[in-house]
Amino acid sequence: MSLKLDPEFEAAVITILAKLPPIPEHDPADIVAKRKAAAQLGSIFKDISPLPHTIEVSKFTATASDGHQVPVYRFLKRTTTAAGAPAILHIHGGGMIMGDVKTGEAGLAKQVDLTGVQMFSVDYRLAPENRHPVLVEDCYAALQWLQSKAEEFGVDPTRIAIMGESAGGGIAAGVTLMARDRGLSPPLAKQILIYPMLDDRNIIPNPQIETYAPWKSFDNKVGWQALLGDLYGTDQVPAYAAPARATDLSNMPPTYIDTGGLDLFRDEDINYAARLAHANVPTEFHLYPGVPHGFEGVSETISVTRRALENRQAAMIDF
Repeated sequence: MSLKLDPEFEAAVITILAKLPPIPEHDPADIVAKRKAAAQLGSIFKDISPLPHTIEVSKFTATASDGHQVPVYRFLKRTTTAAGAPAILHIHGGGMIMGDVKTGEAGLAKQVDLTGVQMFSVDYRLAPENRHPVLVEDCYAALQWLQSKAEEFGVDPTRIAIMGESAGGGIAAGVTLMARDRGLSPPLAKQILIYPMLDDRNIIPNPQIETYAPWKSFDNKVGWQALLGDLYGTDQVPAYAAPARATDLSNMPPTYIDTGGLDLFRDEDINYAARLAHANVPTEFHLYPGVPHGFEGVSETISVTRRALENRQAAMIDF
């Protein structure tokens, strides 16, 4: 039986495409054009989904290992008063080459509004202007900064999780490996990986998935080449850059992973979840049939999206 779109999702796509202005076509190898197209699409969705008035957003900076000041945005529910609360360090997606906190701030704010858990989202530097390890080191610096400011922000330092979507999920997994190996104390309480980009070797198209994938195998190659430079295509790619290459997944924090059945990252995410479980890491995994990468951005009201958002929100609270 061939793969196909979830009927509700397909109907939602048709509806939203009818409302969107045309996005100019671009060379898939042109990173500047990719950024422009993504920014245009992000601007459209920001207009559709405004920032909830219940959420306060403030900007801080963390100092990276090379002295760079990394912007970190705090999303806090205005009614939050309790000290010793959990917090999540968030890492946005964008294929390692695009994206920023502002583009997805409405979605982050909504998650904070629904869960009450404050989030700190990192505007890490992008490839190809910055190669590995800059991206993961920026985010690790933000994690250390958050730990150091825990009392000031009313955060329990033993209840800090890390979360990311797509490339952000891959970077989050890399930061988690780094935190384990560097003996971060207290250790991370949890990692929440939403359709994470984990494996630089995933460049062979699956024709059935490629048909529906907004991020295709060629896009994946562009992103990984931008991040890795001369390391791309070699056996020297570090696990902090591509966590699927990690040979030891023991002693990792409890992990939540989900992905769509039509997502380019499906198989690498399934494999990573299985390897975590095999290493006796408490692991929760969800595979949602009939939906591609970024499916929740199309509609929050269809059944599959409601299930996914409920599961993610539960994961954000339970640690």
